[in-house]
Amino acid sequence: MRRRIPFARTLSALAALLVLPLTAPAAASASPGRECATPSIDRLQQWLASGEGTTVPATGSLLVPEGRRYAAKVTFVGAEWHVAVVWLGNRFEAQADLSRSAGFLLTYRATEDLYVQLRPASHWSGGDKWLTPVPSTGGRLVTKFFGFSPRRWTSLPELGTPSYSFASALREARGLVFVGKTPNELEFRGLRIDGYRPPCL
Repeated sequence: MRRRIPFARTLSALAALLVLPLTAPAAASASPGRECATPSIDRLQQWLASGEGTTVPATGSLLVPEGRRYAAKVTFVGAEWHVAVVWLGNRFEAQADLSRSAGFLLTYRATEDLYVQLRPASHWSGGDKWLTPVPSTGGRLVTKFFGFSPRRWTSLPELGTPSYSFASALREARGLVFVGKTPNELEFRGLRIDGYRPPCL
């Protein structure tokens, strides 16, 4: 025997369906992932070629339109160290406390291996930084999680050993810096840091 559904319950369900499309955009606009008014990727507005190593572009912003969003694109040219920078607070003077963050989720493509350095405000300059490998994707777009466990971060003898702890770098993180010594075609589509929401400028 088919169970009859009370008319009042049916009416409530229909009303919910009618209201949902009206409220969904408002909820989305309040989402923590909402982009900034100016070009950004996950609210990160400053993706920069630093002028260190031969890159295309040589200096300035890496952000380019990609459909309705933006991507950061840079080419490393030649067998020398290249540098591409992301300011976590969207201005050089800013810093973020990532000591409670589990890590970050990176959506990217790379034709060769490279590294990402965590650079603190107090030790910004120089190559002697804590870093972790960023593997080649063979040119495919992938999403990979990079944890902030100290055992996953090291240094390279060629660049020097950091004089500060990895924990202190997390407490005063100014930027993530992508470095590599080989020719590379790089594109970044996403960079979401656990527990951190970059402030739009």
